[in-house]
Amino acid sequence: MKKKILIIALLLVFSCSALCGCASLMDFFAPGNAKNQEDNSDDLSNKKIGILIYAFSDDFMSCFLEETVKYLSELGFSQENVTVLDAENNKDTQLSQVKQLVEEEYDALIVNPVNVSIVHSITDMAAGAKIPVIYVNREPEAAEESRWEDYGLDVTYVGCDARQSGIYQGELVLDLGLSAVDLNGDETIKYYLIEGAPENIDARYRSEYSVATISHEGWNMDCIYTGVANWDKETARQLVSKALVDYPEVELILCNNDAMACGVIEALTDAGIKPGTDILVVGVDALPQALDYVTSGYLVGTVFNDYISQSHNAVDAAVRYIQGKKNQHYIGCDYIKVNKNNAEEIRKLTSK
Repeated sequence: MKKKILIIALLLVFSCSALCGCASLMDFFAPGNAKNQEDNSDDLSNKKIGILIYAFSDDFMSCFLEETVKYLSELGFSQENVTVLDAENNKDTQLSQVKQLVEEEYDALIVNPVNVSIVHSITDMAAGAKIPVIYVNREPEAAEESRWEDYGLDVTYVGCDARQSGIYQGELVLDLGLSAVDLNGDETIKYYLIEGAPENIDARYRSEYSVATISHEGWNMDCIYTGVANWDKETARQLVSKALVDYPEVELILCNNDAMACGVIEALTDAGIKPGTDILVVGVDALPQALDYVTSGYLVGTVFNDYISQSHNAVDAAVRYIQGKKNQHYIGCDYIKVNKNNAEEIRKLTSK
């Protein structure tokens, strides 16, 4: 039964390969694909590693997952020992998946939690079995991270500081100049805020810091609509389609991620509004479709959420734990601000 779950999960993930331009799963695990890596000389072919993702439907996490599996192959992990599981955005499902892999004595887990509220329970299950955990993308609460330090647990978080992404979103807007954003000339920017998930720290920081960065420069900001789209393109499209009828005076739409920004752009074009001219839109992640929109001028800009660095750092941390070494409990990376000037550079980076 477990083999069936594994195969289905892998097929689901790699059906999304067009999003990130990655090769097929079999290409990743082709004979001779393993490389010698510094500090990773031990034989990893018999080590079992589980990758638990909150939802395969998330475009960014699909890119992260494909890059992670690719890198595991390069380091010498065997295909049959790499298990990827989709929690389908259900906390109970993910807890059950962790329990399954702990009982099967996996050597390490890479976990993208459905919600940070379950991190404590996941940590306890894994630590009780002496299985190291690397959390990615959704940062646990500070008290939980302090617990890892206090008790010397083999647990690490890998990710970027979402406050930086919010600041960069704000700077992308500021770079345009007030006259270009204040489309009606009333010296007040009327904006929508399209948020990810209410309990997600990344969503909270991106919303807070994007607006604060703009306001700090003396611009008057007036939020006339807030919608929670849960990182989903279609949900964002539907929310904004309705909001445009109820609050048509909008000049700027700030989105917590690119999937939602792309949905917003579809809503605008469906309404006969030209994004980038009639209404300005900003996103985060630098997904391929978003980069297309940046190049065309439909999207003011986005912020590259470096899934390549994050996936490699997560795997490297897991390998160090497997080899009996230690890690920092927090391994950070930087976002990159993306506009027309460097969109193609970012595209080349992510298509390698």
